[in-house]
Parts: sequence; C-alpha cells; structure tokens
Amino acid sequence: MKIIHTIAELRDELRAYRHPAVVPTMGNLHAGHLALVRQAKPLGDVTISTIFVNRLQFAPHEDFDTYPRTLDADCEQLEAAGCDLVFAPKETEMYPQPQTFKVHPPTELADILEGHFRPGFFIGVCTVVLKLLSLTQARTALFGKKDYQQLMVIRNMVKQFAMPIDIIGGETQRADDGLALSSRNGYLSAAERTQALQLSQALRGIVEAVRANPTMDAVALARLENQAMQSLSHQGWRPDYVAIRRQADLQPPQAGDAKVVLAAARLGATRLIDNMEI
Repeated sequence: MKIIHTIAELRDELRAYRHPAVVPTMGNLHAGHLALVRQAKPLGDVTISTIFVNRLQFAPHEDFDTYPRTLDADCEQLEAAGCDLVFAPKETEMYPQPQTFKVHPPTELADILEGHFRPGFFIGVCTVVLKLLSLTQARTALFGKKDYQQLMVIRNMVKQFAMPIDIIGGETQRADDGLALSSRNGYLSAAERTQALQLSQALRGIVEAVRANPTMDAVALARLENQAMQSLSHQGWRPDYVAIRRQADLQPPQAGDAKVVLAAARLGATRLIDNMEI
C-alpha cells in the first residue's frame, strides 16, 4: 500500500489506472470505514482511501482542532483491509489558497435535519467531496449510510453535475450491542458509552411501531417523534431531532412511502447521529 501526501504524486500514481474506487474519510477509522474499503475492493482497479479532516465542514464552535488525527494507525488498518493507496494531504495541499469557490446544495435537502443544526455543513462537505472525487479520478465512491443525509446530498450532487461516478452506500456498521460505529464514539466516557445505546433503542422502537401500523398518519408519526425526543431528554440527552422522513428526499412522508427515521442528540459533550430505514 502506498501513502501519498501531494496532488502531484497522486496524479502520477493514477496514470496506471482507469477505474479508481474511492472511500473518502476524515481518518480516526473504525470498522465501518474498513467495511467500505472491503466493499470497494472488487469495484475498481485500484482502491483508494482519502484521509483529510476538512475545516470547511466544521463550525467555529465544533471540534476541528480536537478531532483525532491517527494517520499511522489508520494506515495499518487500511493496509490490512486491502486498500491500495492512501491519499492523506495536508490542509495547505488541499487549500493552497482560500477555497472561495464552494458548492451550495439545494436548501430543501441540505438545510433540514443536520443542515438546520449545523449551518453550512453540507457546503463544506460538498466542496471537499467534489474536490476529492476530482483529484482521485473516482469512478466509484463509497459512503456510509450512517450519514444518511450526507449520502443523499452527495448522490444528488454527482447526478446534477453529470459526473461519471457511481455513488454506493455502505450499510451502517454497529457494535454487538447495537451502537452505530462512529469516530466520535471515542469521546464517550465509559458510563456514556453504556448510555449511548438509548439512541439506537429509540430508533428501533419507532421502526417497530411503524412496521406494526404502516398506515399511520402524519399526526401519529409526529407523536412517535415527540415521544422519542421526550424520552431521550428525560434520560439526560439533548436531542436536536428525531424525524421520520421519506427515504427518497427526506421530506415528510406520505402514505405508502418508504421511510427512514433519523436522529441527532448530544450525550454529555458528544453529539451522535443515527438512522434506520423502515
């Protein structure tokens, strides 16, 4: 496995390949990232993982400076998973001058849910992903379904720009007890790690309720959302949202629509997100 830090090196290396399969990450890898690498392996003639903590998607009060940088450990795991090439640029390599050209996704998709609570987040995500897909000459790119809205935003961006790239979603990887794997799980104390299960349990309860009564109207769905929010609050969480939405576009669902329930909540100082398709 080769580790490359500059765009010039990357372009030189990619001359030998026609169909790169790319897994973009911010590092601090866990089993979910590695599952994406293994999923990518048969889909291209070279498997690339990018590792870059992207300042553009962090608000000033968020954890950009403290986000774990674990490049050596990440590369060991990627090599064991079958990755061929790691592109790990410095910030000055990705943004040698201020990134004044940015991708602004549509408000109806990007300013709801995560975008509502993290203004500008998806502008930063789309801008860096567009740049990474261009630099790696990706023909296939894989993103985890745990970041459900992000996957949808990126998929629509690639479609609207007519980029010749297949965007594939990898299933959310969970610990044995059901907690969705996340780089930010490492922020949790031992007690918080045990309590963190309450988020996935709340989502699972909604999934079971909707599947038991698939003709629920909007009032009944809103009642489920509110009950989950209140339950999390009573257990010490600070929930941002618990929302049942249409899988196709994350708008409020109509009868017969395939649905997904998404949630974001803070436990102590750590903000966790999760979702489950219904």
